[in-house]
Amino acid sequence: MRHVLILRPEPAAGRTAAKAAALGMDAWVHPLFAPQPVDWTPPMPEDFDALLLTSGNGVRLAGPALGHYRALPAYAVGATTAQALTQAGFADVVAGTGDGSAIARRIAADGHRRVLHLAGTTVAPMEPGPLQISRIAVYSMASLPPDPALLDAAVPGSVLLVHSPRAGERLAAQMPAEQRASLHLIAISDATLAACGNGWRSAVAAVLPQDDEMLALARRLCE
Repeated sequence: MRHVLILRPEPAAGRTAAKAAALGMDAWVHPLFAPQPVDWTPPMPEDFDALLLTSGNGVRLAGPALGHYRALPAYAVGATTAQALTQAGFADVVAGTGDGSAIARRIAADGHRRVLHLAGTTVAPMEPGPLQISRIAVYSMASLPPDPALLDAAVPGSVLLVHSPRAGERLAAQMPAEQRASLHLIAISDATLAACGNGWRSAVAAVLPQDDEMLALARRLCE
């Protein structure tokens, strides 16, 4: 059975691993980053007419100040982030099914213009359209030291799941060229795929930037 190596940070890595195991895959978790909160100054809620979160980390690490915005319509880039917002007490949450640009189009279509985006210190490119987006970092991703166990687990035929361009860059820096030639790589986006570099046995980006899409590709490789 092929190893499926999950490189995203916890706790998301654990969720992906559980889904992979439920599909019969041999999942291994090797995070390259760890999320940590950063200090931030909450702006006045009345300055905005919508709230945007593009990661569950933003919900978990924003702290008590997140509650200031419960009266705003809340938008999440995907179902997992939407669930985190609901659990944090937000009653009106819209979940997107694509990337940040897709949920921005939905926010604009709903008639909102002034959007507070609570995010990480690095954010995937997003096309705002007519939106006036005020982005505030509430967390950062700290790089973890290179883990020799990742190289040991990446035996020939293994499948690596890469969930961000930064993770792709770190993986490219850590994985020797001679080892790449025996490994399969699945990226969450074209930008992430490009960041992973060349020389893999196979490398493909998910059509939709979703965990389930990546797992479907991995399952086909494991059959």
